[in-house]
Amino acid sequence: MEETTQMTNTGFKDKVEAADALKAAYQDLQKEIGKVIVGQEEVVQGVLTSIFCNGHSLLVGVPGLAKTLLISTISRVLDMSFHRIQFTPDLMPSDITGSEVLDENRNFRFTRGPLFANIILADEINRTPPKTQAALLEAMQEKVVTVSGQDHHLPKPFFVLATQNPIEQEGTYPLPEAQLDRFMFNIILDYPSEQEEIDIVRNTTGNAEPEIKKILGANEILQFQQLVREVPIPDNVLEYAVRLVGKTRPNAEGASDYVKTYLSYGAGPRASQYLVLGAKCHAVLNGKYSPDIEDVQAIAKTVLRHRIVKNYRAEAEGISVEDIIQELM
Repeated sequence: MEETTQMTNTGFKDKVEAADALKAAYQDLQKEIGKVIVGQEEVVQGVLTSIFCNGHSLLVGVPGLAKTLLISTISRVLDMSFHRIQFTPDLMPSDITGSEVLDENRNFRFTRGPLFANIILADEINRTPPKTQAALLEAMQEKVVTVSGQDHHLPKPFFVLATQNPIEQEGTYPLPEAQLDRFMFNIILDYPSEQEEIDIVRNTTGNAEPEIKKILGANEILQFQQLVREVPIPDNVLEYAVRLVGKTRPNAEGASDYVKTYLSYGAGPRASQYLVLGAKCHAVLNGKYSPDIEDVQAIAKTVLRHRIVKNYRAEAEGISVEDIIQELM
């Protein structure tokens, strides 16, 4: 009995040390990224959280807010393969996934596209038609590309970090709901403060070139992803996350009048999964070994804002998705 207790305590001690190592690695990543990116701490935390949860992130903002620079900087501090795909109106699905070509022996062989890398920057993803956007669906969910009936497995870990311009701008196509649901987080970038903009201009109009160190490799990321899944979560916190997602569904039994009034439809079970995973990671990154309700609330908007659709009445009354989520919390 004593031996079993000792083994259990040893296992717990190892998990605590691993959680502390994840927090330390996260702080090192923040420090290196901060050499290039001024401000945007919440955005950086959101992207890194999605990486540690094995999820994908969508960064939304007007041009010029360093969305692309942020993702390329993250790729520089992570020792993994990185490909950038510039989405344009004439981009074809095979330009992303790859295609079969006829070789010199008159045999077909598969030529891999730029999708075959650990980190994919899908730049301005909503500037290409839905047909090409859909080429990412299988890859983001199954981590596999199927061509001519053959499965081609993507490297592990695999992340899609996409940038998107506001859909009100010219030359943009709205992402299909199924595509949006594959993203763990929808992260909104806003304009920098005056002081941050001063620092940005000072840093980018001189000759200084910051030296970026690589912090984590693929194996370490995979280990941290497994650690996040092993973080214990109290039943009341898990139930809170599931209930919060359930509150967004206007057709559900017991739906509130507020939700019925302003929402067309709500989030699915994937939102509950990402809320729990994100809360676990958020807790560890903030020095806790188990999440509480505050951790769920901290990431709720980034998980839910692209999964619920408001109706015409909400549009007419100027009620935002963030307002609705805040009301539900």
